[in-house]
Amino acid sequence: MAVSPTELLDIARTVATEAGELVARRRREGVTVAATKSTSIDVVTLADRECEEFVKARLAQLRPEDGFYGEEGGDSTGTSGLTWIVDPIDGTVNYLYGIPQYAVSIAVVEGNPDPASWKQAVGVVNNPAADELYFASKGGGAFLLTGGKQQQLHVNEETDLAHALVATGFGYSSEVRAIQAQRLTHILPAVRDIRRAGAASLDLCAVAAGRLDGYFESGTKPWDHGAGSLIAREAGAVVGGLYGAAEGESMLLASNKYLFPEIEKLLIK
Repeated sequence: MAVSPTELLDIARTVATEAGELVARRRREGVTVAATKSTSIDVVTLADRECEEFVKARLAQLRPEDGFYGEEGGDSTGTSGLTWIVDPIDGTVNYLYGIPQYAVSIAVVEGNPDPASWKQAVGVVNNPAADELYFASKGGGAFLLTGGKQQQLHVNEETDLAHALVATGFGYSSEVRAIQAQRLTHILPAVRDIRRAGAASLDLCAVAAGRLDGYFESGTKPWDHGAGSLIAREAGAVVGGLYGAAEGESMLLASNKYLFPEIEKLLIK
C-alpha cells in the first residue's frame, strides 16, 4: 500500500464527517423514499443516493486512483489496489422513521471488496444523530470521538454466555426472516437478552465499545460491515463466519474470544 494508513484514515474521517452532516441535514428537512430494492420494505431514500454521490465525488477528488464500491451502485475499479467501500446510510429504515440509529460507513481495503480475500486498512462509522465517530486503522487500535473527546475502545471480557447481551438483525424477505427467527430460538434462552437496533455497522461498533457482548446476522453485504468489522477487531473482538470462514453473507459474528465459540455453537445447531 503506497499511502500510509494515517493518511487514509484522515481522509475517511473527513469525508464521513462531511457526509454525516449532509444526511443529518436532509433528515431535518424531511425524508423522501426514492425506490425499493429487494422487497417493498427495503427502501432507498433520496438522501441515500445523494450521500453516496457526494462521497464518491469527494473520494474522486482526494484519491482518484482508488476503486469505489457503494451500496447504491456506481462502482468503479481503480489502479492503486485500494477500494473504498461505502454505505451512505446504514440503517435506512431508522433514518426514514427518525430513529437516531443510522450511520455513514466508509472502509478502505486492499484487493477486491470481498471479505474472504480483502485486507482491511481503515474503517470509519459516523452516527451524526448521536455525535459519535468510530474509527480504526489496521494495527492502530479502535477509537470513539464524541463531544470533542476521544477514547480508545475495548471489547467486554465477559466469559459467561448467560450474562451476554447480544444483538442481531433481520433480512427483508419473509423466507429469510423465518430462518433467522428459528436461529434466534437457540440463542435467546442462552443469553442475558437480545437487541435489534437496525444498523449492522453500529452493532459492530457497539461490540467494540463494550455496549454489547456479541452480534450476529446473516445476509449482510460488504458495505454493512467493511468498516465496523475492522473497528471491532481493533478493539479486541473476534469477527468471522461459521466453521472458520470469513464473515460474509452467510453469517457475520462478532464477540470476544471467550464468547465467540459459544455463540457459534448455538448458530450451527
